[in-house]
Amino acid sequence: MNLVSGKHILFFLGALLFSLLVNSIMLRFVKTLGIRNEGEATIRWSSEVKPALGGLTFYIIFLLSVIFHSFIFSYEGSTIDFKFIGIVLATSLGFLMGLSDDAYNTRPVLKFLTQVLCGVILIYSGTYITIFESDLLNYSLTILWVVGLMNSINMLDNMDGITTIVSLVMSFSILVLMLMNNDTVSIGTTIVVGLLASLLGFLCFNWSPAKMYMGDTGSQYLGVLLAALSITYLWNPVTTSEFAISRQLLVPLLCFIVPIVDTTTVTIKRLSKGDSPFIGGKDHTTHHLVYLGFSEKQVGVIIALISIISSSIAIYAIASIKVWSHSYTALFSAYFLIVFVVLFLIAKKNVK
Repeated sequence: MNLVSGKHILFFLGALLFSLLVNSIMLRFVKTLGIRNEGEATIRWSSEVKPALGGLTFYIIFLLSVIFHSFIFSYEGSTIDFKFIGIVLATSLGFLMGLSDDAYNTRPVLKFLTQVLCGVILIYSGTYITIFESDLLNYSLTILWVVGLMNSINMLDNMDGITTIVSLVMSFSILVLMLMNNDTVSIGTTIVVGLLASLLGFLCFNWSPAKMYMGDTGSQYLGVLLAALSITYLWNPVTTSEFAISRQLLVPLLCFIVPIVDTTTVTIKRLSKGDSPFIGGKDHTTHHLVYLGFSEKQVGVIIALISIISSSIAIYAIASIKVWSHSYTALFSAYFLIVFVVLFLIAKKNVK
């Protein structure tokens, strides 16, 4: 184990301990953040209203990651460039918007415009998807991805531990790709290590039965940060092999399969009934798995397995397939559609 790896391991353990400590303290003294009224329990899965504190710890550790990288990890690659400043600004804006929503219930239009602005900041600073020859198309797809991911991560936060588990798997997958690209000294690696520690520490309080939620503060922060990281390591990976457009599209779809499938399923179902897809409800794919007879903990395990398998396939597509062919496109597309159709049919069957 080299010095760089040792420092990251020590930072991970320190951040994990910090996450456990801060969440414990906030749980004891902060009881109302994210609880706007008692009627909120009628649209949440849980019958109890609990404070939304997780996002605060996420963001504190994010800032500590930025500071500690330059302060402790004094090796090559420790400088902060304009591109990363854009990620910090966009992530901070997403965090503040989520915090405002937890505290005051932000208007949907303002929320949407803020999400778009997060995407614009990323594009302006150089973090955007490069898949088409037209910059306009690339910018449009980037904003769609950022806004879509911020909303899908938020909507997935509908049952104890689900969003935390999925985010852990996605973050670990990005870290694996970083290590495969020998990206061990960048500030991005430190950010992901800190993110994993904060998520793991929060999971101890968010696993069923949860003591706290992450709220919009956490889900909006995760949405922006995971969108930015996925653009760099999933949409635009560093690779010497041929990278076809179909592979560029499928890799992020597979890695983020759970939030994408859940959001798509819920949106289709609600629109077909004439309901707004942005109003909370108990009709998510995770809820319907409970209606089938699984416990909340078993649903968490099922969702974790789907995420792990799908992310492993995405990593394999990047790392091991040197020459992409139409057969790979058909195979990986079929897998995505099978997962989507199975979860959609389960949700459609258990309407009540």
